[in-house]
Amino acid sequence: MRVLVAGLGTMGRSHALAYHAHPDVEIIGLVNRSDVVLPQELAGYPRFATFAEGLALKPDLVCVATYSDSHADYAIAAMESGADVFVEKPLATTVADAQRVVATAKQLGRKLVVGYILRHHPSWQRLIAESRDLGGPYVFRMNLNQQSDGPTWETHKSLMQTTSPIVDCGVHYVDVMCQITDAKPTRVSGMGLRLSDEIAPDMYNYGQLQVWFDDGSIGWYEAGWGPMMSETAFFVKDVVSPNGSVSITDAEKGASDDVDGHTKVGAILVHRRESDQTIAMPDEPGHQALCDAEQAFVVNAILQNIDLTRHMDDAVQSLGICLAADESIRTGHPVNLGDAK
Repeated sequence: MRVLVAGLGTMGRSHALAYHAHPDVEIIGLVNRSDVVLPQELAGYPRFATFAEGLALKPDLVCVATYSDSHADYAIAAMESGADVFVEKPLATTVADAQRVVATAKQLGRKLVVGYILRHHPSWQRLIAESRDLGGPYVFRMNLNQQSDGPTWETHKSLMQTTSPIVDCGVHYVDVMCQITDAKPTRVSGMGLRLSDEIAPDMYNYGQLQVWFDDGSIGWYEAGWGPMMSETAFFVKDVVSPNGSVSITDAEKGASDDVDGHTKVGAILVHRRESDQTIAMPDEPGHQALCDAEQAFVVNAILQNIDLTRHMDDAVQSLGICLAADESIRTGHPVNLGDAK
């Protein structure tokens, strides 16, 4: 399977390393608009400055790991050229563009996988299963605040040229909420604040969303980036139901800008009225192992012709919730999802 990787930031490099190690994959090109230093394993592959140059090689699979505002156009161009696509989250920067990408995949019969990496993490799979076993309706309490400075803050500022933290990070955890409740989201509200003069006047680097579901479930998620963010209670993952709760309890998360710490669970506490159960999660996969698993899923979905309809529709739904929260923050009004832009 001939693969082109576009975007060589943290995720793009990790996905390229996953392809490099996969026995059924041949990397035919790497695309990045600027020159970057790559791991030794990737140094020998052909490199291109533009996406069009890479696409001219006619790859079988294209990995889109560029900035969010190019995801939709690159994914569609790749599918129209005959390739299947893996695209990093968020799928697009508007719901209409996300729907356009999915419609193209369905019309052309291409495989489209979106980078919801938590779906490939055994500990998060267990958290979802334990939560569903309790039964709803649910209260979801989740956040990921990142105290960033130096190169990490520069990366965050670059991301915020097109995408807020509540959208970029929120799609992961809203997707977890949706998998647990499996109910229709109906209403979203949000609030946010610009805490730095280093970002655009119309952007905020702290945000919080609240979402309502038609089974009665409710949830909140908050995300903040920057050197001013607190590292106290920066990683809360909590699901509450009438029959108890499921929580990530590991307190030794390390620094909030540690990429491995963003997905690490460590232990899960299942609380029921009659008892508590702590479920240890030893030997959790690190960031690269998760990317390896995610790209193995992509390759297998293509080789085995797996139906990805629900996967694609779920990606649009979680993005729609986060974009509705962004709309609410900018307008100051709650958004009924049937009215979201």
